[in-house]
Amino acid sequence: MDEDERQTREQLVILEALEQAMDRRGEVFRVVEDSQDVDEAIRRVGQLLGLGELGSRAVLDLQVRRLTRDQRQAIASYAEELRSRLPDGR
Repeated sequence: MDEDERQTREQLVILEALEQAMDRRGEVFRVVEDSQDVDEAIRRVGQLLGLGELGSRAVLDLQVRRLTRDQRQAIASYAEELRSRLPDGR
């Protein structure tokens, strides 16, 4: 895997994590709110959504303004664009 593909896959992991978190935002907010600290929140969000640390950190860094419909669509479109760049489409 070359560097461009690695970066594309990393970006895709982040975008897919954000999409998942947006779809389950109520659950995500409850888990974060109930966590003792950031490390616990990262771990619990990862468990909830089946994410690794990269995706979990991206979810915790998500700005609330990104939850609007237009921003959600922009994220989904960009994720689809990244998938099309990958040899296996995933």
